[in-house]
This record gives sequence, C-alpha cells and structure tokens, in this order.
Amino acid sequence: MKRLYVPLALTSILLWSFLAYFGASLKHLPPLFVTGSALTLSGLLSLFRIKYWKLTPKILWVGVGGIFGYHFFYFSALHDAPAVEANLLNYLWPLFIVLFTPLFFHEHPLRSTHAAGALLGFIGAGLIITQGHVHFSSSFSAGYLLAILAALTWALYSLTTKRLPHFPSSTVGAFCLISGLLSLFIFSMHGSLLDISRRLRGPECLYLLLLGLGPLGLAFFTWDAALKRGDPRVIGALTYLTPLLSTLILVKLGGHPLTRTTGMGMIAIILGALIGSRDLFRPEKKPYLP
Repeated sequence: MKRLYVPLALTSILLWSFLAYFGASLKHLPPLFVTGSALTLSGLLSLFRIKYWKLTPKILWVGVGGIFGYHFFYFSALHDAPAVEANLLNYLWPLFIVLFTPLFFHEHPLRSTHAAGALLGFIGAGLIITQGHVHFSSSFSAGYLLAILAALTWALYSLTTKRLPHFPSSTVGAFCLISGLLSLFIFSMHGSLLDISRRLRGPECLYLLLLGLGPLGLAFFTWDAALKRGDPRVIGALTYLTPLLSTLILVKLGGHPLTRTTGMGMIAIILGALIGSRDLFRPEKKPYLP
C-alpha cells in the first residue's frame, strides 16, 4: 500500500509529457501569458475545494515561491540563454531532488543506485534535448544561472512541501491561482492582455484549457500527493521518464523524427529509471507481530 505513491508520480510525469506538445501548439503566444492563463485556470477550477485549503504564511510562501518562482526563473533563462542549454540545465531538478533528499530526510540516505539512476536519467535527457550538440558560452552565463536557479527552486519546493506541517493537496490550487495571477500581472506590464485575448482562436483556447487541466493543473496536485507519501529518491529517478514520453508524443502527434541520438537517450533514461527505482522491486518488510 505504501507504494501507491508511484501511480501518483507517474500521473504527473505523464501529464508533464504533454507540455512540449501543447507548448509547440501555442509557441506564437507569449510564454508568460500562456503559463499565467493556464495556472489561473487551474486555480479557478480548484475553487470548489477551497474549504480544504490550509494556508499559513509559511505554506503560502513555499507554495507560491515554488510554482511561480520556478516558472519565472525558467522563462527568464529562455530569454537570456539558448533554449537547448537552458532546458538541459533546467533538467537538473530531478537530480537535485535525489541528491538533496538525505539533507532533508535522514531516514532516506543516498544510495549508489539512486545516484546512478538519476545521473543516467540526466545523461539520457541531455542526449534527447541537445541531440549530442551542446555549446556553453560565457556570454550567456546569466541565462545559465537562471536555468540552474529554476532547477533548484523546483527541487527545493518539492522537498520542502514534504517537510511542512501537513496540508491537503487541494491547497495547491491556491498556489496555482496566485502564481497564475502574478504571471499575468507581470505580463501585463510589458504586453496587452486584451490584445492577446482577442487574438485567441478556438484551438488555442482548447490547448490553454487542456494545459490548465493537465500539465499545469492536475499534475501539481498528484505531484504533491506523491511526494508526501513516497520516497523522493525514487520519484526523482522516475521523473526523467518525462523527456522520454514527451519525445514519443512529439513523434506520434507532432510529426517529429526519431533520431539515433534520441534512441540512445531513451535507453539511458529507461536504465536510469530501473536502477533508481530498484527499491520498488524489493518486497516490503512486514511489521513484526509478537
């Protein structure tokens, strides 16, 4: 029963796998507008659970700081550095979760299988994202730093919420709503919300709705529930399945080619997920009953 957190984590991973496809379909719209709209929609749709929200200054600070902070740093990184290198550095966050877990939870020491699994996953993600071609330039150092800050923000958010006094996962709706409104406010300082809204067509509205329901909606709730119930070291290793599934979706739905380098990356990710989640295949210890 304790391993029920795995389906919850895999639900988030599957939903996040559609992020690249939806992003490609909405690429002509400002990213901050897309993110703000989807997060706001997600928060509004969760208002029916508002009576279960548990908001304290600390919980609010961690939740909004994590969700808003991550997206702010990530999109800032894409603005100040090439997308390939920024995405590669951003995908350090699952590795950070695995490496930082023992610092937050002494009952979860770092084992070689967890570290090896996460490292293989990062290598696999790197192959898929860069296609074996990566070039770091000192002129983009600010953007690289922002991408690393995004990865650190999400890893610290994920681990810190597990340490906070218990709050229902429905509270994540408040995090999404406030983060979405903040994103839209910042966008409105540089662009016109009304002009963008008028340019939206039917398919774009549908993609924004699906984005708010899934990758920037339900995924955050199941992620919170999984981390509260499970082993962050295993979840971190499994998370590298996201770029693998994302690529398969782009190949199937978006007509993208499947290259040899991508295939090698997928193999590395699968091996990493198997090695990093090795604990799942060990029989659970039954409590001793005298």
